[in-house]
This record gives sequence, C-alpha cells and structure tokens, in this order.
Amino acid sequence: MGFALLLTSILTITLRAGTSLIYATVGEIYTERSGILNLGIEGMMLTSAVVAFGVAYYSGSVWLAVGAAMLAGGTLASIHAFLTVTMRANQVVSGLSITIFGGGLASFLGERLGPATNNYALVGLVGPRFSAVVIPGLSEIPVMGALFRQDMLTYVLYLLVPLAWAYLYKTRDGLNLRAVGENPQTADAMGVNVMRVRYLATIIGGMLVGVGGAHLSLGYAPGWSENITGGRGWIVIPLVIFAMWNPARAVLGAILFGGINAVQFRLQAGGTTVPSAYLNMLPYLATILVLVAMTSWETLSHHIGAPAALGVAYMREDK
Repeated sequence: MGFALLLTSILTITLRAGTSLIYATVGEIYTERSGILNLGIEGMMLTSAVVAFGVAYYSGSVWLAVGAAMLAGGTLASIHAFLTVTMRANQVVSGLSITIFGGGLASFLGERLGPATNNYALVGLVGPRFSAVVIPGLSEIPVMGALFRQDMLTYVLYLLVPLAWAYLYKTRDGLNLRAVGENPQTADAMGVNVMRVRYLATIIGGMLVGVGGAHLSLGYAPGWSENITGGRGWIVIPLVIFAMWNPARAVLGAILFGGINAVQFRLQAGGTTVPSAYLNMLPYLATILVLVAMTSWETLSHHIGAPAALGVAYMREDK
C-alpha cells in the first residue's frame, strides 16, 4: 500500500508538472502543422505567466487571468504571424526576437505589478490560484486516482487533447491545415486560403501557449518570479518532434518531463547526497536523450512526419 501511495504521489506531481507543457506543445503542433515555425514560445510563456498572475492578483478571478494570458499569448503570436506570413520574414529570427521581447516584457511587468513598497515585484505576493479538485471515489483508485486529484486546467486537458487530435485528423479544416503545412501551392490551388490558415493556426497556437504560461503562475508554482518557466518554452520544441506533430503523442513527452521532474523532487525531499543542481538537470537531459534516440530512429525509418513546408514562406504570387 505504501508503494501504491508513492506511485500515486509521483503521478500526481507528474501531471501537474506536465500540464503547462501539454498546452504549449499542442499549440506549437498546430502552428507548425501550418508551416510556421515558432521559436518564441519561451517569451510567450513568460509574458503569459506574469500577465495571468497580475490579473488574478488584482481581479481575484483565475479564469479572467487565463483569458488575459490567452490574449497575451495570442497577441505575441499575431506579431509573429504578421512578420512571417505577411512580411515573409525569416521564421527563426522572428521567433527568437519574440522570445527576447517576451522575456524583457515579462521582467518589466513583473517589477511593476506589486505594491509600491515591494521592490521585489510579485515575489512573495499571494493571489488566487487553481487548487486541486479531488473527485470523490475516483480519486481513491490506487495509482490512477492521481488523474482525479488535479486542478481544473489539467481536467480541461482530458477533453482538449482528444478534441485536438480529432480536429487535426478527422475534420476537413484539419485536413486543410495539414495540406497547407505540406504543400501550400497545392492547397491554394484547391481553394484553401493559405494566409488565413497560417494566421489562425499561429494565433490559436499562441493562445494555447498562453494557457500553459498561466498554469505555471496560477497552478504549478503560484506566484511570479524571474524565469518561472525554467526553460520549458525551449523544451516544447523537441517535444513537438518527439510527438511527431501529433497532439496525442504530445502527452507522452510531457509525462516524461513531468515524471522525471517528480522523481528528482522526491529524491531531494528524501535527503539524497546527489547535488540538487544535477537533479535539476535530469528532466532536460532525459528529454534531449529521448529526443535524439527517437529522431534518429524515425529518420532512419523515414517516418519522422515533419510538415514539408515547415519554415517556408509562401505568397500566392510565388506560383
């Protein structure tokens, strides 16, 4: 029974740590499926996290805060869409610029959101948060009961992931989205508005990234501190490849990261002699190793599944 409780505890932390990654990864999958590469996720998550906490702190509403975070993520994504779709700027340069801008904006807002007498901005301030909602009965199931001890944003994922998969693979709009990412010239010839699809996919993807940022400051680690993302925005990029641009497989990558994160927390709490700096590296190291292994195998098998037009600018006049 003690072992079952330990597994339940680890799975609970795993899901909590992986929630923000799943939101951001699904959002990036949709963006990249349209042929747009967004490397601005880190900056978008930081900005969304500070906006979410600031709105929650002053309004008292976590759901209003999530909406504000989605707006922040969508706004930065729309800038990226304008630069890459309309202006046909280099997608890598645009994405990195968004990351730099978003990180700076988050620091700027974080310094000014707290009380005037608090020189450390939001650090130490307590605001509304998403608390765990325990479902009676189901939460008592050994190990799997951890699925029913989560906050509301995690419960939303139970519906979002299958719906995202169904939309991408079972609807005409999803087919059009994939067609634009594979061959925009052909999609255009079939009557698909390539620019509209790319704009929508990029903005909606940014809004989902915004929800991921909101979960960090309202659920996983309530509050605001510099670099609250801990590099999660960068981890999303390899997770998209690990998932082979499939929303359902994104869950596996996020659980991998979250699971190792949970184990290293348990080791630190247990008083291990291993330096904490090494333990903190484990989730990132494991993600990179699995990514390299998966990518190598998929490349050899010719099944990696990257959109053929990913990173390639397109305008109708180019035909």
